[in-house]
Amino acid sequence: MYAARTRTTICLLGLIAISAFQPLSAGRRRKQTRIGASNANDLNPMQPGSTVALVTPFDKDTGNVNMGELKQLLQMHVNAGTNNLCILGTTGESNVLTPTERTLILKTAVSEVKGKMTILAGTGTIDPNDVKSMTLEAMDLGCDAALIVTPYYVKPPQRFLVNHFTTLADLGLPVVIYNVPGRTAVNVEDASTAICAQHSNIVALKDATGDLERLHSLKKLLSENQKSSDSFLLYSGDDATTMDFVLQGGNGCISVSANVAPAEMSQLMQAALQKDHVLAKSINDKLQALNSDLFCESNPIPTKYALHRMGLIGSDYCRPPLGPMDADKYGTVIDNALRQAGKI
Repeated sequence: MYAARTRTTICLLGLIAISAFQPLSAGRRRKQTRIGASNANDLNPMQPGSTVALVTPFDKDTGNVNMGELKQLLQMHVNAGTNNLCILGTTGESNVLTPTERTLILKTAVSEVKGKMTILAGTGTIDPNDVKSMTLEAMDLGCDAALIVTPYYVKPPQRFLVNHFTTLADLGLPVVIYNVPGRTAVNVEDASTAICAQHSNIVALKDATGDLERLHSLKKLLSENQKSSDSFLLYSGDDATTMDFVLQGGNGCISVSANVAPAEMSQLMQAALQKDHVLAKSINDKLQALNSDLFCESNPIPTKYALHRMGLIGSDYCRPPLGPMDADKYGTVIDNALRQAGKI
């Protein structure tokens, strides 16, 4: 009964959405300002495995972006085997960065890791015009894909979510849909995701619901629409359920914990992709506390505390409206999680 209703919903949404987007051919997509600047014409530049949702390090005294530490973090992930870099997302405090800072961070990422890992730039916000501008900039600067979150707070109906993602995908940069209803108050339903996946330039979903049942229902819908796991990837955005997500058929993760344990998260994803349950569990057991306790306060507050505690950044400073972690309340919690993971 559920499958029949879902197929009917897909058909109805598809009829509504079909006039809302016409996927552009490679020849009609926006011309790059630099030859080879991005992977906009690749079928899917995203890689299975571990994607770090990277923090943005700030100088405690000035509050400015610490570009030296950013470069060090980028190189750490190259050396650790991280498959994809997600930069300027929620964990990167993108909403409190100036346009100039965004540009500098993207240029730095491209300069440091282009060709070594896929660069996924967060370009989502409420206003589609702002999303368009940030997506075009990311493409022109050499990023490989755009992570676009559902427009938060305004709660668009499903047909308008489909229109939002497909219109932005027409710009030419491969799009990863970001579904995080706990933050945005709007959920991308499976039927809407299946319609979006028909667009050749929408290449993946980051699902931060933690609902493993959705993984199975969505994979069934995608299969019915003849979408292969190579052309549309499914990433977990919930670290606590990431191992099970991939063991049960997902393609990888976009992870906060990967900031603190990049090599271990990469190894975990490879074991899970190979369906090595024993090895995956042995790695995941060491990360379990991190996967939960890094969210004891709003992300990325505890993650920056952890990175500072490990000596990887000089300050745990987060820009307002966030701030430093309540170390009296949570310091021991994070320290214990770091010890369990072998990080201190």
